[in-house]
Amino acid sequence: MTRFALVLGASGGIGEAVCKQLAEAGWSLYLHYNANKTHLDLLRLELEKTYPTQQFRSVQADFRVEQAAEQLAASIQSVQAIVVANGQAVVKLLSDTSAMDMSELWQVHMQNPARLIALLSEKLRKYDVSYITFIGSIWGSAGAAGEVMYSAVKGAQHAFVKAYAKESAYSGIRVNAIAPGWIDTRMNQEFSTEERQMVLDQIPLLSVGTPQEIANMVEFMLSGKADYMTGEIIQINGGWYI
Repeated sequence: MTRFALVLGASGGIGEAVCKQLAEAGWSLYLHYNANKTHLDLLRLELEKTYPTQQFRSVQADFRVEQAAEQLAASIQSVQAIVVANGQAVVKLLSDTSAMDMSELWQVHMQNPARLIALLSEKLRKYDVSYITFIGSIWGSAGAAGEVMYSAVKGAQHAFVKAYAKESAYSGIRVNAIAPGWIDTRMNQEFSTEERQMVLDQIPLLSVGTPQEIANMVEFMLSGKADYMTGEIIQINGGWYI
C-alpha cells in the first residue's frame, strides 16, 4: 500500500530536506507550499525523476489566513503522516510587534496546523500506526528576547504535542516534536556575521546544525523504530539548550 506523508512547508530549507529523506525511505508525499511555487516544482520534478514508483503531489495554502486548513484538507485523499515544517519568523521587540504580526504567527504556527490535523484525523486513524511531527524550536522551550511572539507560538506547538499525544494515543497516532537550535537555512542567513558568531560562542559543539540533521530525526520518528515514543520534544541544538 502506498504510504503518503504530508509535509507542510516543503519549499523551506528544513521542509525540503525532510521531503528528500522521506522519499528515500519510500514515502509518497504531498508537498505543501505557500508562495515559492518555482522552488517547489523543481523539488517535485527531482523527486519524481529519482523515485519514479512513488507519487509526489503539490498542494498550496497560505496559512496566514483563515480557512487555509479547510482548503488544504480538501486536497488530501489519504495520509499516514503529517510533518509540520512551515513557519515564519518575526524578529522584533514586543513593543514593535503589531497585532497583524501576532495574528499571522498564531495562524501559521498553531491555529491552521491544529485545524488541519483535526480535519485529517479520521484519515490518520485508518492506520494502526500514524504520525504527526512538529518542527518546533529551541525558543519554544527556552524563550528568546527579540522573538517573544515567535517563542510564544513555538511554545504553543510544544504544548499541543504533549496534549494531543495523550488524546490521540488510543487511535494509534504518535505525536512528537523536534526543537531545532540554530539550523543553517535561508531564514537564518539574514543575520550578520557578528550575530552568527555570538550564537556560535554559546553552542557547546561550536557549530550550527544542518537541515539534513533534522530530516534524519523526522525519518526516524516515522520509520516504525520509535513507535513507543509519543508526546516528546526532541532537542537538536548542539548542547545550546539542555
